Amino acid sequence: MHKLIAFFLLAIFLMLNLVGCGEVATLSQNAGVGPYPTLPPPHPTLIPTVHIAPAKGWPAGATPVAAAGLEVNAYAAGLDHPRWLYVLPNGDVLVAETNAPLKPEDGKGIKGWIMRLVMKRAGAATPSADRITLLRDTDGDGIAETRTVFLSGLNSPFGMALVGSAFYVANTDSIMRFPYKIGDTQITAPGVKVVNLPAGTINHHWTKNVIANRDGSRLYVTVGSNSNVGENGMENEVNRAAILEVDPATGRSRLFASGLRNPNGLDWQPQSGTLWTAVNERDELGSDLVPDFMTSVQDGAFYGWPYSYYGQHVDARVKPQRPDLVARSLAPDYALGTHTASLGLVFYRGSLLPQRYAGGAFIGQHGSWNRKPRSGYKVIFVAFANGRPVGAPEDVLTGFVNAQGDALGRPVGVAVDRAGALLVADDIGNVIWRVKPAASKQ
Repeated sequence: MHKLIAFFLLAIFLMLNLVGCGEVATLSQNAGVGPYPTLPPPHPTLIPTVHIAPAKGWPAGATPVAAAGLEVNAYAAGLDHPRWLYVLPNGDVLVAETNAPLKPEDGKGIKGWIMRLVMKRAGAATPSADRITLLRDTDGDGIAETRTVFLSGLNSPFGMALVGSAFYVANTDSIMRFPYKIGDTQITAPGVKVVNLPAGTINHHWTKNVIANRDGSRLYVTVGSNSNVGENGMENEVNRAAILEVDPATGRSRLFASGLRNPNGLDWQPQSGTLWTAVNERDELGSDLVPDFMTSVQDGAFYGWPYSYYGQHVDARVKPQRPDLVARSLAPDYALGTHTASLGLVFYRGSLLPQRYAGGAFIGQHGSWNRKPRSGYKVIFVAFANGRPVGAPEDVLTGFVNAQGDALGRPVGVAVDRAGALLVADDIGNVIWRVKPAASKQ
């Protein structure tokens, strides 16, 4: 009987996958990029398009391909699903080795079963190490010589922020504070909970990022939605699809900006001082919709999810509608391509890379599952002038998918090290890549 059930489910999966593969993009990926992306009519299908790059990992000696004038090396390898990065003032690099927590109510039924298979094929189903690892490059050669467990026993940690001697970690269900002094390689003191974050048994988008303002008086925390377009009930979306502002002294929080389906990367734009975020938009409207984006974040603003996308383009799947919210929905500033899964975001403040990178944004694109042909699976750069994005994105690091369509790696978090090189967390390759000028000795 078990074999019969397994065969039946496999047959359903194969049938649904074939149905979903009938839908393909009709526009180039560039059509969904920039301040004014092309937004064609929705093309939903009975079964979502599923076109994943199976996770394989890097062959020995292989690396991604850096843009002309740049080169890349492995800063550290052999990690366990590294997702996010944080560089301490003394140059130590912290890596969140993490994955999704248990969420038994997320994705029930046949569709949920299919999506779990898809995520497993994409390399996203490994158990979470639940730790932060410290990497130290003791001789300045661009390779970490030492590795220590900085914090362990966490709960699907992701974002990190240091304010004075207070080190903050965004677990999937809370912000925690730990004591830290420069040079520490391990924290053994128990943490103090600052605030609870939305989690629970659905916890669809589990990653929580955190950033502090300039004086450290406020923390800003990303919380993704509990669904694609509210299908789990809007009662399960309270304080989700949002950026929260937290007072770390009191633990009080408020909704800073909402209608952002799954914000991840956060950084302050150097020229304007404005907070920007990278956001994953909704799925299952076809390969040409909806572009992921980065945007400046306005206090009190609403960005549409789930009722509309890219401003006031109504998503007819959502019931009941909210025309009052659609009417105040802001369009984001800059599209990053459809289904690219743009996660990492960091503005360049260093001086090691060429001057043209100054003030611009590096974005880690984890890669699509709901688009044919694939999109993302690379690190890009968007130039800024006078605090605003200008021009087309440039590829900085590519080659994460081979000619056979296998994912050798998938970029996630991005950061800039103390020397000014770009660091990239690769959660499939289990590597931290370091990008610097070609032939540089730094």
